[in-house]
Amino acid sequence: MTENKTALSWWVMFSSMACCLAIGLVVPDAAVAKVPAIGAVAPDFTLRSSLGKNLKLSEYRGQVVMINFWATWCAPCRQEMPELNRLYAQYQRAGFVLLGVNIDDNLKAAQELSAQLGVQFPVLFDSAKQVSGRYDIDAMPSTLLIDRDGKVRYLHRGYRRGVEKEYEDKLRELLRQ
Repeated sequence: MTENKTALSWWVMFSSMACCLAIGLVVPDAAVAKVPAIGAVAPDFTLRSSLGKNLKLSEYRGQVVMINFWATWCAPCRQEMPELNRLYAQYQRAGFVLLGVNIDDNLKAAQELSAQLGVQFPVLFDSAKQVSGRYDIDAMPSTLLIDRDGKVRYLHRGYRRGVEKEYEDKLRELLRQ
């Protein structure tokens, strides 16, 4: 009797999966895996920028790109900005691009804080949270490093003093490649 129940359970599970496949109820990989895995190509996006034009991630292929997700209400983000400015100023001529993706609803507040903090790198505005959603950003700030081929090579969530040294080490490594 137990063997029959086990066989029946397997048959029900198998036929349920077959039905789901047949009618297309299987969730596509892209919907399941939001976070780009280390070594995977970073999902492309286009966002309005503080430079007054739209910027597209894929236009920076061939350069090392840092994406820093931040918000005005995030105190650690404010602490990190001077360090990011320093990295940007130091490595920009070597093929380094830094994109600050702000997730605030209030675009004006983001622009004002960027100006107040003296942000030198482009700030992109993701008020609809589509890009931060695709990247499954759940901590502020969150920072990714993308290599010249467009692959994610490093991800750090949050901020603590000294993490910029890790950023710089990874950045220098990627610039040498």
